[in-house]
Amino acid sequence: MAAEVGAVLEAFATGIWEWRGWLVILLFLAGTLLEYVDRSRARPILVTAWVLFALFWATMVPYFVFEQKSIVESLGTILAVPLSIVVAYHLARGRDSLFVISRVVVIAGLIFQPVVTIGFVRQVLIEIVTDQTAWLMSLLGRQPEVVAGFYVDGLRIAEKAYPYDSTFVFREAGQPITYNIAIACTGIGSMAIFGGLIGGVSAPWRRKLRALAVSLPVIYVLNLVRNVFIAIGFGEQHFHVVPGIIMPLFGIEEPLMVSYYVVDRILAQSASVVALVVITWIVVRELPEVLVVVEDGLFLLTGEEYDLQAALGIETPEAAPSGA
Repeated sequence: MAAEVGAVLEAFATGIWEWRGWLVILLFLAGTLLEYVDRSRARPILVTAWVLFALFWATMVPYFVFEQKSIVESLGTILAVPLSIVVAYHLARGRDSLFVISRVVVIAGLIFQPVVTIGFVRQVLIEIVTDQTAWLMSLLGRQPEVVAGFYVDGLRIAEKAYPYDSTFVFREAGQPITYNIAIACTGIGSMAIFGGLIGGVSAPWRRKLRALAVSLPVIYVLNLVRNVFIAIGFGEQHFHVVPGIIMPLFGIEEPLMVSYYVVDRILAQSASVVALVVITWIVVRELPEVLVVVEDGLFLLTGEEYDLQAALGIETPEAAPSGA
């Protein structure tokens, strides 16, 4: 689910950014823990963490624009740079509600970072998702070969980072078409985001657990459906449409990749955005406290204050009349 979110977080946690990712997360953690003791001392630490967070996003813009060639990811990454700076600015000027967003970031990071940096955990998760995706495809009568390693028919599997048993092989006129299950395809990125969102707000643990129960399983299942959709759509070339437009738009040289960019970069990523909005609404109904994060997001974008809980007519369960 929401591969664009997972891809961003994976880039943050691996490669040359691995230690920098831990540095920023630990800085957020230090500021968050200190907040409970002395907000005046925690504030400059978190302001610094947000500035470094903006720097990270700035360095990732070329990656998503020119390498991933993703419209959704590129726009999100570009937008994240000024938004992180604006958070730092308003937090420095005393907007205390932004401490909540800081908690969201550190909890999400602490959920995600160990999963992708501990090799054994990463491999187990990727291969479990691969097996479950294969099982779902078998229900549809598709049984592509699943292979480990970096090569198929002597050809290097594109963009495969680890030699796990995680690559589906389809055949088009005898030519192999490979689709890899990477960490971005496991749904851990989106689950970490919602784990941070739910864990970061102030609310009773019982309702937090209910919010997790209605969001994380939905994300996981939708992510599997997404994997099946992309694998079959790309592997069987069902979306080879308007190549004269798609190829120059994404800078593609191989015609077989048209289906991949249509099914993943356009259809699946757009559907992921819609799904995240719907899941957020489900969480809000169970845990209205998360609206403080949404309200702050809207404030950062527009400069206007919002009271979404009143506007939507949502009451926290504790505030509801007895008998309601």
